Amino acid sequence: MINYPCAQNHYNEKAVLEGPKHSSRVSVTLPATDGVCVHFKRPLRWRAGGWAVSVNSKGVPKEVVSHLLSEFALNMLLWSLVLHLLGFLSFFGNAYGSESTVPMPITCTTRGADLTETRQIVLCPADCSQYKASVFGTGVYASVSSVCGAATHRGVIGTSGGSLMVHKLQGRSNYLASYSHGVHSQPLSKWTASFSVTKWMSPPLEVSSQTSTAAPVPPGPGPVKKVPMVKKPTKKPTLQGNRDCQVDMAVLLDGSSNIGRRRFILQKNFISKLSMLLRVGENGPHLGVVQASVDMPRTEFFLTNYTQPKDVLFAIKEIAFMGGNTNTGKAITHTVETFFSSELGVRRGHPRVIVALVDGWPSDSLEEAAVLARDSGINVFMVTVAKPSPEEVSMVSDPDYMKKSVCKDNGFFTLSMPSWFSTTKFIKPLGQKLCSIDQMLCSRTCYNSVNLGFLIDGSSSVGEGNFRLMLDFIASVAGTYEVSDVGTRVGAVQFTYDQRLEFGFGQYATKEQNLRALRGIPYMSGGTATGDAITYAIRNLFTNKRPGGRGRNFLIVVTDGQSYDDVRGPARAAHKEGITVFSVGIAWAPMDDLRAMATEPKDAHTFFTREFSGLEQFQQPLVKAICRDFTEAN
Repeated sequence: MINYPCAQNHYNEKAVLEGPKHSSRVSVTLPATDGVCVHFKRPLRWRAGGWAVSVNSKGVPKEVVSHLLSEFALNMLLWSLVLHLLGFLSFFGNAYGSESTVPMPITCTTRGADLTETRQIVLCPADCSQYKASVFGTGVYASVSSVCGAATHRGVIGTSGGSLMVHKLQGRSNYLASYSHGVHSQPLSKWTASFSVTKWMSPPLEVSSQTSTAAPVPPGPGPVKKVPMVKKPTKKPTLQGNRDCQVDMAVLLDGSSNIGRRRFILQKNFISKLSMLLRVGENGPHLGVVQASVDMPRTEFFLTNYTQPKDVLFAIKEIAFMGGNTNTGKAITHTVETFFSSELGVRRGHPRVIVALVDGWPSDSLEEAAVLARDSGINVFMVTVAKPSPEEVSMVSDPDYMKKSVCKDNGFFTLSMPSWFSTTKFIKPLGQKLCSIDQMLCSRTCYNSVNLGFLIDGSSSVGEGNFRLMLDFIASVAGTYEVSDVGTRVGAVQFTYDQRLEFGFGQYATKEQNLRALRGIPYMSGGTATGDAITYAIRNLFTNKRPGGRGRNFLIVVTDGQSYDDVRGPARAAHKEGITVFSVGIAWAPMDDLRAMATEPKDAHTFFTREFSGLEQFQQPLVKAICRDFTEAN
């Protein structure tokens, strides 16, 4: 370091220094000593192909500053050559290896978007927490987040910094805010790219089985010991979840001051064990959490934020205690209005469930919130812990809040536990209830809870063109419903003198597959034996009926002519089996046969048109009639 004497002149100079573009902030400082008053510290900025440094010198002659900048430019040129060499080596390593095992140094403010590789090992410096870098999300972070800040939030590195692996991911919606390891992450509604961070350790040296090209080593005395092979770790398969428990569930944690921090942790442990029992997974139950407390409930995470058990457990563990009143009613309303939407991962045709945990009793009214949930097709389960003592009963604003809040007051939707210290034996009974899909009464509507069987006339009098019009009409009716393997199911039988099961209930899992199968039915051609066709449908299509009696299994007969056999006996057998029959007649179909097949009241279950083109007018009336029957019976 050169010492320069003080002078009276003051200069401001700028110099453009040649060098590579780099994200690091570089500062230059000359400490003041006796007779020297040069001191500046400014970050470099990339300007038009070079580094620009602004120098505010005080008491230094112009030629001294110029000399200083020239000296600094030379140092930057050397730094440029070093970085270019490192870049070449990095390229060489990536070209001839799967990925570099040498961590790339980054700064505390380097964002995920600044990294170029899909998987990259980086090295964070120490004390990044003092920079207060922005972090958006929890577990999965928006690419505008600081990599080192996200790693600290995740617990991958500590205050001393360290190496980690960054995995680039696709963009997503609803990045969640949380507080973890001294870092507050922020929420973000949507971003175009994401990343996650994991710990990284230097890989062990592997023993290769390939022949070496080096000169052989002369054998020494004694036996040669075999070197054990180092096995590469195998990647564990993704857990798909319990297919017999496909529900979308929001758990409402009690975060009130009444429960306290210790019992709040026990409550989180209870939910963690429940999620493990249910086997949360991509094709199983989906689980999210809302904390009920204070004035505004807080969504901790949504249904699809975490679909693997270990990720769900970590997310539950990270939930921070809020404190305040037990505002369960507000939490239910908040969950109904903001949680269950397709944009946030809710699946069509899957039961929607709220499990509300209450320590003691709620501070607000639950009645209006429960009505909103029922009207929205959501099943509310109420789990209470530590009922109020006789001395505390007078403090409960509504002693019947459990009866009013649940889906139905039949005992199925309620569970009481005496204490948070003895919850283990209640996990299995609650899990069995949550997986009993056929008893989810509030989520069952006519659109997601019926079997729709179509009995299609394929006789010669219909013709190929009119047969396609019949299939279009049938597909339009089926397309109105939430068809899935756990929702409304569709099946079809075509008949002439013979019968053919085109596909059964549940044979196709998605709505698109069912509609494609309906429109792709090939035309048979032949005579008309509608009575035998009804009998065939009872025995071969409705073998897997919906439980619960009338109003859940429907047979829609579409025919254009008179049957050569009796229809009355088979129709009565269908009615006796709890199958509701609708008759849709075209052209020459006799009204007597149509009414004989239809369920009572006959007028409400019989439709007729002179032309095949008139079928489309019955689509909405038929759908409304099915929903009417379902509502009246359930």
